[in-house]
Amino acid sequence: MVSLRACVLALGALAAAGAQAALPKCVGGVLGLYVENDLLYRTDRNYTSGVKLTWVSPDIEDHVDDECVPAWVQPINEKVRDLFALRFSAARQRNMVITLGQAMYTPGDKKRNDLIREDRPYAGWMYLGLGYNERRREPGAALERLDSLEVNLGVVGPLALAKQMQDTIHDLRGFERFNGWNNQLKNEFGVQIVAERKFKVGVRSQEGDAIAHYGMSLGNVATYVNAGIELRWGTEVPDDFGSSPIRPAGNNNAPGSFPRDGERAARRGIHAFASFDVRAVARDIFLDGNTFRDSHHVKKRPLVGDVAVGVAAFASGWRFSFARVFRSREFVGEPSRHSYGSFTLSRDFD
Repeated sequence: MVSLRACVLALGALAAAGAQAALPKCVGGVLGLYVENDLLYRTDRNYTSGVKLTWVSPDIEDHVDDECVPAWVQPINEKVRDLFALRFSAARQRNMVITLGQAMYTPGDKKRNDLIREDRPYAGWMYLGLGYNERRREPGAALERLDSLEVNLGVVGPLALAKQMQDTIHDLRGFERFNGWNNQLKNEFGVQIVAERKFKVGVRSQEGDAIAHYGMSLGNVATYVNAGIELRWGTEVPDDFGSSPIRPAGNNNAPGSFPRDGERAARRGIHAFASFDVRAVARDIFLDGNTFRDSHHVKKRPLVGDVAVGVAAFASGWRFSFARVFRSREFVGEPSRHSYGSFTLSRDFD
């Protein structure tokens, strides 16, 4: 598992890069580090590790022309807007999320170097994600909602460097290496387009809320429809849209999450949460194998569910959360359900 020291160093490096690139009139934004791993629960298989670095913009006027959107992203956003016929300026509040992530998947037997046909393939996925959040409350509507679009572009296979990352972490921790990475999925350019809608259910208060969601993913990496809900209870529950672990379009830093005044530094709170997500899966490259080339694959289960329970806290602009995630069996012949830990650390800048 990635050490806490490594997490803090990585977050510090991202913060330094963000500060260097910041524009003089662009104030605010959130830098975040997400780490997920199953070693905490003494397993090392299936979805065994995920790391994600994020930058969330402050509230912006427009995703294309606003000076708080990095210059290199603006022409990309214009293409995304035209491709999906989006109206980026139609919402009451909006922000943008830039993500760099990596995920790795392994079978259960680390000693074997042959192809384990009855277990899931070795696979890595490295990606750059561009996300667009728009917060809306329609005139006369009781519910407030967050509409999210996320476009993930990356590579599956050896170029994702999953083997190198796992070997490095295992060497640092003194763990035995996996011997079967020569059997991993082949290199393939990956595209994932995710659209999701979240909305507050029932009465929202600083002591708790309920946030429902539904959405879909399209692409050669993953194609599915999903739905779920998150329940939160505690003190000073933030006015965002959830405390979810790593999940496409699941970033919890929604527009207007914190007040832009002197009260922010003094705010602090803690809450517990439980989230549920169910997916009807048409394609999962990490189980179905490569799209255009013959590769190792297993028979996936068409219906998969996740349950996460955890705690989140924030103080002086810092946020921390930890959750345990329980996942149902994902393929036929999988010996048991899987569980892993999810850790989040982020810094909200004035």
